[in-house]
Amino acid sequence: MKIVLLGPPGAGKGTQAEAIIKRFGIVHISTGDIFRKNIKENTPLGLKVKEYTQKGLLVPDEVTVSMVAQRLEEDDCKAGYMLDGFPRTINQAVELDKILNKAGEKLDCALVITADYAKLTERIVGRRICKGCAATYHVTFNPPQKQDVCDKCGSELYQRDDDKEATVVKRLEEYDEKTAPLIDYYEKQGIVKKVDGQQSISAVEKDIADILSAL
Repeated sequence: MKIVLLGPPGAGKGTQAEAIIKRFGIVHISTGDIFRKNIKENTPLGLKVKEYTQKGLLVPDEVTVSMVAQRLEEDDCKAGYMLDGFPRTINQAVELDKILNKAGEKLDCALVITADYAKLTERIVGRRICKGCAATYHVTFNPPQKQDVCDKCGSELYQRDDDKEATVVKRLEEYDEKTAPLIDYYEKQGIVKKVDGQQSISAVEKDIADILSAL
């Protein structure tokens, strides 16, 4: 099973990714993890990534693609994998197809977790994190008993910079511009499967399990 996981920021990809790899025993591959591993091990590609990130520049597609290509050659990928955070653009998707075609393989599914942007923004902007134990709350859906104080350890709650409205709007705009077109790209290949991410976590998990079990 070879799948790509897609969806806007805050749609619940992280939560569902954990459930997928646990249920189906496939490898979870994220570009962030690959970058960190290569940087830590001072590989040639890792040194290139470090050079770009230290300058505040985006890592070029050619470097990212090369890292992913190397990762897919590792033994643990033979039983299947889920790509998360890659591809992010049409160009990366095209390069991924080239890698797979060369190996005589192809993707089985582009799994898209959908969500209404207004509701996503409300969900993300209302999130609060405990400075002490990292417990998560929501000002509307899961508020603490005492405002801005963690129920578990009594520490102060805060809003991450990534969860502020201006940042969320920017992230969604970037997703629309760069990543959402991937859905059309994979629609043409007939491998897109969509799941409503606004259901309960367990309902989303069940829908995903049903889709992937039928592949």
